Amino acid sequence: MEDLGTGLWATELEELFLRVGGRFSRAEPRRRMRDYVRGLLGPVGRKNGWQLAEFAGHAAPDGLQRLLAGTRWDPEEIRDDLQGYVAEKLGHPNGVLIIDDTGFLKKGTTSAGVQRQYSGTAGRTENCQIGVFAAYASINGRALVDRELYLPKSWTNDPDRCRAAKIPEDRLFATKGELARHLVLRALASDLPIAWVTADSAYGQEWGFRRMLEETGVGYVLAVPKSQQIKSLAGIWRIDQLVGEAPDDAWQRLSAGDGAKGPRVYDWASAQLPVIDFFDGDTPTHRRWVLARRSIKRPNEIAYYLAYAPTSATVAELVRIAGSRWAIEECFQAAKNECGLDEYEVRRYPGWYRHITLAMLAHAFLAAMAAAEIEGGTEETITAPSRPSPWQRSGSSWQLAIPAQHPNDRAVSTR
Repeated sequence: MEDLGTGLWATELEELFLRVGGRFSRAEPRRRMRDYVRGLLGPVGRKNGWQLAEFAGHAAPDGLQRLLAGTRWDPEEIRDDLQGYVAEKLGHPNGVLIIDDTGFLKKGTTSAGVQRQYSGTAGRTENCQIGVFAAYASINGRALVDRELYLPKSWTNDPDRCRAAKIPEDRLFATKGELARHLVLRALASDLPIAWVTADSAYGQEWGFRRMLEETGVGYVLAVPKSQQIKSLAGIWRIDQLVGEAPDDAWQRLSAGDGAKGPRVYDWASAQLPVIDFFDGDTPTHRRWVLARRSIKRPNEIAYYLAYAPTSATVAELVRIAGSRWAIEECFQAAKNECGLDEYEVRRYPGWYRHITLAMLAHAFLAAMAAAEIEGGTEETITAPSRPSPWQRSGSSWQLAIPAQHPNDRAVSTR
């Protein structure tokens, strides 16, 4: 890492500080914010209060702790500045917004939102907090751009506990899917140029989440469980049953983007679903798709997706969007390893948002500097039924033509 005190990195960091500095009404908290972010970016072994204070030359961590716990400033305003910064440095018309959650292991019962709950980060049930995040990815790079703390009902149903953790009274229970909707709508209202949204099956399986994206006109490629139902007036099919009927030549070998060990190559099957007249009208601008990814070495391992894409979209583009979901995992890893995203010591609700937002700001700075050092580049790529098969070829692509029992039935729903 270049010395933050000299050269291009110092100039860029100073510009970032000027961008967000106006959110602090006094010079003292503004200086503490700069020290805090510099510490998050610096060679600090563990980015807790004492070590960050020592790196900044403070005699004690009190000032930095006040920045997170007591000083008046709004992390939502910094979040807005962060999104504008990422739009400027990494934005691209074909940008992808990625939704996922990550866990923060914690001891005790007083940290806002903490309880024993499943953490995908740990791969098991742990005493932890869960944050739902949005990342932005394009050919220019990737960065975290928004966050919400998940509050289980064990918290929202206990006003005294919420009051002690300084959780606002109007903060009611919201599922992770509902939090994800807020993140998406905020991002779409920002300067970030977003053409696509992608997420794992925890979010993709929710019809309301998919329908919200369709109503905004943004494309999506969302993972869904194998039990995902595809409905029409003719009946109900599981997505794994439909994919199981795919002819051999419906599968094609494509890369979903480069990974740590090179291109992530899988076999992919895709088919367009029939138009839903009620939603799409007579001349639809988008089509819905079923998409499946099959491991080459372990062909029994199949992942399933539902997609909503402009009529001009190709299968290769859908595969690229599906593959871009891994970018948020890389963001989590980098933000935790390099910027102390998970090394906070705050317990109260406001402190969580303040630390996480400043850590995201530090991570966005690293992403912007990485983008500045890369010239050009290319997009990351990133039992047999007795009835007739619904897979039918139409030109160079496949479509699902599920037989209807009603003469006017053209609609297939994925609700």
